[in-house]
This record gives sequence, structure tokens and C-alpha cells, in this order.
Amino acid sequence: MRAFACPHCSALVFFENSGCLTCGTEIGFSREEQAIVRADGRHRCANRRTATCNWFADAPGALCACCALTRTRPADDDTDGLAAFALTEQAKRRLLYQLDDLALPVVGRTEDPRGGLAFDLLSSAHEPVTTGHASGVVTLDLAEGDAGYRERMRVQLAEPYRTLLGHLRHETGHWYWEVLVDRPGRNEEFRALFGDERESYADALQRHYSSAPPEGWEDRYVSAYATAHPWEDWAETFAHYLHIRDTSQTAAAFGISVQGPLDAREDLTSEPAESEKDFDAIVAAWLPLTYALNAVNRSMGHADLYPFVLARTVLDKLRFVHDLVIARPAYVPA
Repeated sequence: MRAFACPHCSALVFFENSGCLTCGTEIGFSREEQAIVRADGRHRCANRRTATCNWFADAPGALCACCALTRTRPADDDTDGLAAFALTEQAKRRLLYQLDDLALPVVGRTEDPRGGLAFDLLSSAHEPVTTGHASGVVTLDLAEGDAGYRERMRVQLAEPYRTLLGHLRHETGHWYWEVLVDRPGRNEEFRALFGDERESYADALQRHYSSAPPEGWEDRYVSAYATAHPWEDWAETFAHYLHIRDTSQTAAAFGISVQGPLDAREDLTSEPAESEKDFDAIVAAWLPLTYALNAVNRSMGHADLYPFVLARTVLDKLRFVHDLVIARPAYVPA
């Protein structure tokens, strides 16, 4: 995430702000301009209160481009569901901002009814909900908006990391496999790294949940869940790539760089990557930053902020994702 300034007084404001705390100017986010701008003469999103949305819409009473991607949400009288819905939409706005920033195609179902992005945000308090994906339709259980529930699930599934934003990045990643790999015909390259996605998905998931991950999985996968099936390996790797790019961009925007400590075996100096197209530069800046962030977290008595180890094979997979993202192929309808 880039840093933003108030368009009136130039004070620091944040992506979620609808007003400048320094001068009181009414502000919001313009997707077209990719910037925080004055609210003068613009139309607030119809979800301003329901989802605390600070984006602008094209017409009075309309939804902004991000909120419009959600096709199902809790009813107006579902207080708990709406609270989780607001948190999920907040994470979704960050997701959409990053997808735009990376120039990845973001196509809604109104533009491509057979395969565009859409979100069903459902509450399992009223009916069973399975978080998942279906050719661009992302279904998310809003129970994930409850920190206690999310932590219980993280511990139960032995996951090092579990967030709303992480869920959205992962499930959206399945759609980008179709867009970046399958439709352009990059399947053989994909299979050489991730395995053959034609393996039965249902059988693979059943096997994953009924047995422990394969021994030594850390040498080939970014997470234990990535071992389940090549599609899940891709989605986990794609989400991780977005984690790296977003966190690195935020650190650079705030002038955070790591200058040590130096080790005789490795120079830990971290500066923002000179070129966002240079994967080696991104990784060279990323790893020292994670060492420092983990050390800071431990100093506060918390677990590591970045509880991952990137093995060489995982880096090769991340490079594959990076190369496809940088190529930015034209969108091919399903």
C-alpha cells in the first residue's frame, strides 16, 4: 500500500480515511485516479455506513466499483453479520487496490457473465457456509471476521497465518490461475513446477484432510495446505506473492529499510527494490525486512509477523507467478 496525503493540507492520511484528522477536509478514494481526493462534488458509495466504505461511486445512491463486486451480503437486520461484512469489505478494498496497482485484469460478472469476479459474503450463523471459489465467484464465511473464531481455526488447522485479506487473496488466486495460466496456455510450465492439476481435486482434498502433510513439505511448498493439490499450491503461492508485494510497497512508502545487522555470510542490507519488475531485487529486499519485523514482534512479546521460510523451490514458484503478473496478458473471457 502506498502512503497518501490529504489533498488540502498534505498531512498523512490512510487508505481507509473519509476525512482528514488534521484539517477536517472530507476525502475519499478514487479508483480512477488511484488516489485519496476531496469529496467535493463526488458521490459517496451507498455502502458508506453499512461497510464503512470511503470509495466514490458514479452516481448518487450507487455502489462503488469494489462494493459492486459483492453480489450477496447479510440482511439489514443481521447485526453480527453486517459487522463482519464491513470488515470483509475493508479487506476486499485493499485487495482490489493491489490488483489495480499490479495492472491485473479485474472483470466483474456484468462485464463477463461467464467468468468475472464476484463475491458471496455469507454468515454461517444462519446456514452452513464453505469458503471457496468457482470460476471467479469467491464465497467467504463471514465468521472469519470474528478474531476469536479465526484464531481457533488457525490453531485447529495448524496454520501459521490466517486473515480476511489472506483468504481473499487465496480464493481470488484460483480465478487468476484461469486468467494467467489456463487461458493463455501456460499449463505445461505450470505443471513442471506445481504438478498436474488434472488430478482429482476432490480426492486430493480428502487425502489432505485425512492425513498429515508429506514429510519435508517445507522444502517445496509455501504452506502445508499448498500440498493438497496443484491448484491449492498455486493459490497459496499467488496469495503469498501479493503479501510480499503489498508489504514491501508499504515499507518503501514509509521509508523503512533494513541496514543490518550484518553477517559475515550474508549482507542483510535491505532497500526498496529499484525495479518492481526485478524479482531478485524484490526478494533481496524482502528477506532482510522480514528478519527485522520478526525481531520487532518478538521484542513486543508477539509471535513472528512473518512465520514463513521460503525454500528455493518456493522461490521458483513465486518467480513464475511474478513473471505472469508482469506480463499482464490481455483478458480472455471464459
